[in-house]
Amino acid sequence: METVSKSSRRRARIYSAEARVAYICLIPAFLGLIFLTYVPLLSVLGISLTSWTGLAKPEFIGFDNYVKLFTTDPYIKDSIIATIYFALLSVAGSMIYSLFIAMLLNRKIPARGFFRAVFYVPYVLPAAAIYVGWSWLYEANFGFFNYLLSEIGLSKVLFIADSSYVVPSLSLISVWLAGNLIVIFLAGLQNVPSVYHEAAEMDGANGWQRFLHITLPCMSPIIFYNLLMSLIANLQVVTPALALTNGGPGNSSRFMTYLMYDQAFVNYKLGYACATTFIIFAILAAFTAVLFKTSNRWIFNEGGDDK
Repeated sequence: METVSKSSRRRARIYSAEARVAYICLIPAFLGLIFLTYVPLLSVLGISLTSWTGLAKPEFIGFDNYVKLFTTDPYIKDSIIATIYFALLSVAGSMIYSLFIAMLLNRKIPARGFFRAVFYVPYVLPAAAIYVGWSWLYEANFGFFNYLLSEIGLSKVLFIADSSYVVPSLSLISVWLAGNLIVIFLAGLQNVPSVYHEAAEMDGANGWQRFLHITLPCMSPIIFYNLLMSLIANLQVVTPALALTNGGPGNSSRFMTYLMYDQAFVNYKLGYACATTFIIFAILAAFTAVLFKTSNRWIFNEGGDDK
């Protein structure tokens, strides 16, 4: 009994020492989380309750900025609709495109490394170069896409000058930039156990059946991660509107982040811009909560327990 007691005390001391080391190692992460996430978030909330130009002393006005946003702001409704529309198109397109390309690049094809680099490069290109190139592709009179349309006898399309086409056109750029998702999907595909496919093939399953019942379930945690990251990124979109459309035509590409930028750095209404920022945060939180809430219905874990 005494030997067992000594052994238990020794294990307790080791556990206590390991716990102390773990807590010490977590201190930098906690400090970063507090000062880089929670403090700025609370600061934004505080500024959103003021009228402030960035120069004069802030004047506390309570929730007036939020009331104005939803009662008198002429852009907020169109901005929310445009942002969600863009995000849904971009996320759906990016997920399908990146998974499809990753599955192709996972095959044993000639120059596979070269093609992997080709599909990843757009993600790391400078934004200015990307949008200059796409502005030429979308140009109404001499753009490459309209040239192709005219060659096959179709009328020209005002890709970024027509409110019906501008959001899908900007979403296409976002899909093309999904090189990071391709890399993550490719890593996930390489970790799908080959024995599952071999067993299913021996049982007579075709390629589509193996994809539906083996590849997708095994990839579901990776799909969830990419879906979440893509959703967060696309709900905060601003660069295409700044570089190509200036929020137009009309208000059709005046995304929420563009609206925030316009209020903060053009009109110098920092309190109003922070209120807009908090609305963006609320939309992000709502979509993220829905995604996490529904994830246990479709995420497969190899151990057998869905989470």
